[in-house]
Amino acid sequence: MKSPPHIDGVSASRLQLPPGPWLTVLEALCARFPAVTEATWRERFRRGRVLDASGAALDAGATYRVGMEVFYYREVDTERRLPEGESILHIDEHLIVADKPHFLPVVPSGGFVTETLLARLVRRTGNPDLAPLHRIDRLTAGLVLFSAHRDSRERYQSLFREQRIHKRYEAVAPAMPTLPFPAVHRSRIEPGEPFFRMREAPGDANSHTRVDVIERGGTHWRYALEPVTGRKHQLRVHMAALGAPILHDPLYPVLAEQGDDDFERPLQLLAKSLAFTDPIDGRERAFESRMALGRPG
Repeated sequence: MKSPPHIDGVSASRLQLPPGPWLTVLEALCARFPAVTEATWRERFRRGRVLDASGAALDAGATYRVGMEVFYYREVDTERRLPEGESILHIDEHLIVADKPHFLPVVPSGGFVTETLLARLVRRTGNPDLAPLHRIDRLTAGLVLFSAHRDSRERYQSLFREQRIHKRYEAVAPAMPTLPFPAVHRSRIEPGEPFFRMREAPGDANSHTRVDVIERGGTHWRYALEPVTGRKHQLRVHMAALGAPILHDPLYPVLAEQGDDDFERPLQLLAKSLAFTDPIDGRERAFESRMALGRPG
């Protein structure tokens, strides 16, 4: 079947119902997603947010069948509205380059569904085929490259997979007057505790970052960070390991008390530029964020 339509920029999620003792699709969904109440599922059925494989809306009493394909639209009851908007720096048949503000996730996760960069761009462009070619952290601002056409997507994805794209970040972090620059940091990064943090561990290096100084201040300097590899939280972990954790980082080196986002104290990390040879026509492409971090002090 053709994929179900996007609603408010959000695509439908797909589930193949597993074996179980249930009589209805509703019962199966309640068992599969215990954090979602039966009342919530009934309301989604009522509003046509649960579909069968043909795209037809299902009734809450629809009969359960093993292996049945169900599409549903994920929703969050109290999704936060974020104060800043994204910018589109470039758009063509194959690519969109967006400038993402701090605190906005690239794709749905946790308590964010419609307030994501992907959903916002789908709403703005009317293109449901958009897909991010890479990710940056929710707390990080700057450039994100999107594929706009399914047929050329793999060719652009290969740029990242084969490390044929040059990425440059800027960060404000404590001064490191004794470290010779430019510096290189390599280490092995693995999942840590809690699950959303990463850590350096013994073993062969799987992450590689180049570090240089852009501007020297007093207690804090502005750095240029060039990740050769793309491990989760790599730049944040590496800067903390060097003894210069990025300013306002709530995860590294110590996990801060979790609370609401402080929009006055964004993580001082910016995906500043992307450069690559276009795999479609061989042109040299270069894009730079219009955003800026605070001045080091």
